[in-house]
Amino acid sequence: MKSKIIKIIIALIIFIIALLLPIPNEKITLLLYGISYLIVGFEVIKEALENILKGKVFDENFLMTIATLGAFAIHEYPEAVTVMLFYQLGEFFADYAVEKSKKSITELMNIRPDYANVIRNEETLKVNPSEVKINEMIIVKPGEKIPLDGIIKKGTSMIDMSALTRRIRTKRS
Repeated sequence: MKSKIIKIIIALIIFIIALLLPIPNEKITLLLYGISYLIVGFEVIKEALENILKGKVFDENFLMTIATLGAFAIHEYPEAVTVMLFYQLGEFFADYAVEKSKKSITELMNIRPDYANVIRNEETLKVNPSEVKINEMIIVKPGEKIPLDGIIKKGTSMIDMSALTRRIRTKRS
C-alpha cells in the first residue's frame, strides 16, 4: 500500500514538472511523460499482458492500457498520464477501504464472546452463544464479555463499553 502511494506521488511530481516547465524539446517532454506513465502504469500494463496470455482480454487493465496508449499515440501525453494517475489513485482508495474494513471486522470478531453461561435444568453450562434459546437465562460473571442482548433480571455490575464507544466515535468523526 505504502509503495503504491509513493509511486503515485513520484509520478505526479514528474507529471507536474512535464506539464508546467516550458520544455522546447518534445522528446524531453515525451520522456518525462513516459517516465511518469511507466511509474504509475507499469503494473497495469503488466497485468493486462498477463491476463491476455490467460485468455482474459477485456478486463479493466486491458482497457486502461489501450486507452492510455491510444492517448500517447495521438500525442495527448498529459491525458494518458492523467487517466493512469486517476485510475491508480482510485485503486489505492479501494484497497485502503478494503483494508480498513478487514481491520474493523477483525476488531469486531475480537470483542465477540466465545461462550455463554446458560442455566439449564438448574445447572450452569458453557455453550456457544448461537445455541442459547430465546428466554433462556444466562449468567455473566465479572470480567466476562456479554454474549447476547438481554434484560438484566438480577444483580448489578459495571460494564466496560470502551469497545462500543470507540466504534461510535470512529463512525461519527
